[in-house]
Amino acid sequence: MTQQLDRLPAHLLPNTAPTTPTVPHRTLTVAGLVTVLLGAFLPMLDFFIVNVALPTIDHDLTAGPAVLELIAAGYGIAFAVLLVLGGRLGDSVGRRRLFIIGAAAFALTSLACGLAPTAWTLVAARVAQGASAALLIPQVLATITAATDGPQRARALSIYGAVGGIAVVIGQVLGGMLVSADLFGTSWRAVFLLNVPFALAAAVLAIRWVPESRSAAPSRIDLPGTALLTVALLALFIPLMEGRAVGWPLWTWLSMGLFPFAAAAFIVVELRAERAGRLPLVPPSLLRIPEMRRGLGIALPYFTGFGGFMFVLAITLQQGLRLDPVMAGWALVPLAVGYFTSSLAGPRLIGRFGSRVITAGAVVQAVGTGTMIATVLGDYHGLSGLTLLPGMALTGLGNGLIGTPLFRVVLSKVPLERAGVGSGVLATAQQSSLALGVATLGTLFLALAPSLGTGHALSLVLAIQLAGALVIFLLSARLPRTMS
Repeated sequence: MTQQLDRLPAHLLPNTAPTTPTVPHRTLTVAGLVTVLLGAFLPMLDFFIVNVALPTIDHDLTAGPAVLELIAAGYGIAFAVLLVLGGRLGDSVGRRRLFIIGAAAFALTSLACGLAPTAWTLVAARVAQGASAALLIPQVLATITAATDGPQRARALSIYGAVGGIAVVIGQVLGGMLVSADLFGTSWRAVFLLNVPFALAAAVLAIRWVPESRSAAPSRIDLPGTALLTVALLALFIPLMEGRAVGWPLWTWLSMGLFPFAAAAFIVVELRAERAGRLPLVPPSLLRIPEMRRGLGIALPYFTGFGGFMFVLAITLQQGLRLDPVMAGWALVPLAVGYFTSSLAGPRLIGRFGSRVITAGAVVQAVGTGTMIATVLGDYHGLSGLTLLPGMALTGLGNGLIGTPLFRVVLSKVPLERAGVGSGVLATAQQSSLALGVATLGTLFLALAPSLGTGHALSLVLAIQLAGALVIFLLSARLPRTMS
């Protein structure tokens, strides 16, 4: 730990000067942990709860495939673009304050989604919802990092990783139930309106139970870095999602051609800012920490594969196999049970086997994905929740063994004073990868399904996810076995 911190510039090192506490207690209590995890659960849930509702939204609002992808991934793009900025703001003005503001904004934007009269209005509301989530999520990880230590922090980060994965799967199960229940005639709108009371509850509970924390030496907002990151992500995601639907006109290729130049400019600006003694949006020095660098390398294939898998599976079950939303949701229950089981065992397994839990998870995920490929290719038209059960359960078990310790690995050596920046970088990687999965694997599936058939297109997506499991296996084998 000391050697790793020695490699960081002075302005990234923890400030040891005494600071005046802003609340009577600094330690995160159980009630406080439950409150911040509720705040984390809702935005994670919302990325995926909409998947099962997409066919119904398409029917009611005449959205079309391209707009459906924007509804699914537009939220994630706004989320990813603004996450690091949200973490920086929390470092400066107070993480509890930003948590409360973010939770209230999430409630209002969820209400706007639930009341949207047109498909494009819903896209705009989803983008605003993603922006509010970007204020909320970084404060959760940063508060856990700043207000806990030792075994308490390790347990809290493990629970956070479990909550994230469980929210992803529960989102699609619950989404199917809400759409079919058609509560008070709300149909798909209930998947958004459900957020409102819970987000408001999180904001109110935070006033009492979440300790305030902020950086002792807050830095100015990195506007050039923020602008270049936004340009880079939009230049990549927009043409990937819209290109197929509009026939790949010239602007889509020009936009994708802009991406490497915008990304390179972002890296140059961040390097120069750090050399000048300023704190950039994404400090390159954080990537010199092996746990951060290798953990982010695992996060990219993990979340990209998972995001694309959940989107494609939702479309396959409803539009390919003609299952109703409830049956489509129940088909995902084995995945949820597998993830929940491994997540519960995760902290104990991590304490005994360290980062090798991630390696084992990659193997189990690969076996589960291979089983699903064999099932789909063997009898696609006979697919059901029962025939998918073995592959889904194994995939869920593997995903839980990867996702639960991942956050703990990435943040384990981040300096306390940069908790907001580190958590923002991690959350940006997570949300960017989830959106990338929808934009790439989702687009690939929709493009190939008419010619190859839904079953073969799904199998190809699963094969790509299988390759991602191999990458995770190789990268996780290089992690230090023990984790603090």
